[in-house]
Amino acid sequence: MSEVEDYDYDLLVIGAGSGGVRAARMAAATGASVAIVEDRYLGGTCVNVGCVPKKLYAYAAHFHSAFEDAIGFGWQLPGAAGFDWATLRDNKTSEIKRLNGIYQRLLENAGVNLYTGRAELVGAHSVVIRNAQGDEQNVSAQRVLLATGGWPWVPTFPGSEYALTSNQIFDLERLPERFLVLGGGYIAVEFASIFNGLGSEAHLIYRGELFLKGFDNEVREFTRQEMSRQGVQLHFNTNIEAIEKTPSGYQVTLTNGDQMEVDAVLAATGRRANVTGLGLASVGLSLDENDKLPVNEHFETEVPSILALGDLIDTPELTPVAIAEAMQLVDVHFAAASPEPLDYTRVPTAVFCHPNIGTVGLSEEAARAKFGRIRVYRTDFRAMKHTLSGSQERTLMKLVVDDASDVVVGAHMVGDDAGEVIQGIAIAVRAGLTKADFDRTVGIHPTGAEEFVTLRTPN
Repeated sequence: MSEVEDYDYDLLVIGAGSGGVRAARMAAATGASVAIVEDRYLGGTCVNVGCVPKKLYAYAAHFHSAFEDAIGFGWQLPGAAGFDWATLRDNKTSEIKRLNGIYQRLLENAGVNLYTGRAELVGAHSVVIRNAQGDEQNVSAQRVLLATGGWPWVPTFPGSEYALTSNQIFDLERLPERFLVLGGGYIAVEFASIFNGLGSEAHLIYRGELFLKGFDNEVREFTRQEMSRQGVQLHFNTNIEAIEKTPSGYQVTLTNGDQMEVDAVLAATGRRANVTGLGLASVGLSLDENDKLPVNEHFETEVPSILALGDLIDTPELTPVAIAEAMQLVDVHFAAASPEPLDYTRVPTAVFCHPNIGTVGLSEEAARAKFGRIRVYRTDFRAMKHTLSGSQERTLMKLVVDDASDVVVGAHMVGDDAGEVIQGIAIAVRAGLTKADFDRTVGIHPTGAEEFVTLRTPN
């Protein structure tokens, strides 16, 4: 029941992405009256133009090498395998529509009211909702949760209007034969691998010396080597100066003087808080120097009745993090609980390039800076399946250990199914297990993952 009876709802959530939907459902489960506002699609970035379609496309890209690897195991295809972009694209669209329906049913079953429209803050407890027809409705709530996520950002340069964003790349009319991605983060690296695997000539342009800044340096170098081996053409220490449309595609001029013609350019140059038209200024809120909305440990902004989570705040921009924040927020504000603050230092993550990257905890560099004396255990090998496939792809596995306590503070992998493997290892790292605990664990043989418990000699 509301503390103030005049409000329409106890909680009004703006944004029906993973974090917003979870917060709405869980708050409703405590008996709170809840509504959610969404102007685009249920499920947010992850379901519609992020993790889900990206992983489906990554699966598709891996079949290319799988067909080649199968020959060494005795499999023969009747002819060369062919790829149909439209089939992948349309099947992806059908799957997303199915997921959109699931999200709607989850909200309905939880008793959450859904408003379709765009919400704007007009007070500490009030929003105005405008639908596509221009109709307006004023709604009030004891607490308002901002969960509008991020939105792709494209730098301005001559011809930048020709660059696509990750919101558009899944729905191209046809597969680009020549594909270029600008950027050095997750999205850029993943899509360079995806389009390379699907058969495009793939280029990655990055202004820095090496992509995936913030990851373990050895992981970055190893990934560069393996992606190059797969055929992705990497161009570092350069940027796009201009894009010009031509009769046969797009002429791209780089700051180092190089030129190339491609069929599509993806600008994977970062995402910023999606707050346009949200009305932050009207209630005295603004983004900080990192373009994030400042909040305290209870996810309260400077206006205590207005909360925020997920990609709007300065925490890891990952769907599971937004979901964890939603659960924490509901515990604090609606379940009268006092949970410990979330630990953001041991959040596992994966990059679904080819080969995959999985990582949890500290990089070697960060661990050395924090602890001084560390031990590093690593292995670099050709996986068993490649002994018959003929592939030269290699796998990297690495453990970083605080020498004084023997605690494993970081685990990293580059190789097949790295995300799947690291999810299990992340439990051990989160629990603070020691290298001795890893050593006492019996491995599953023959697997690549057993290397994590058989490493004995520090490098």
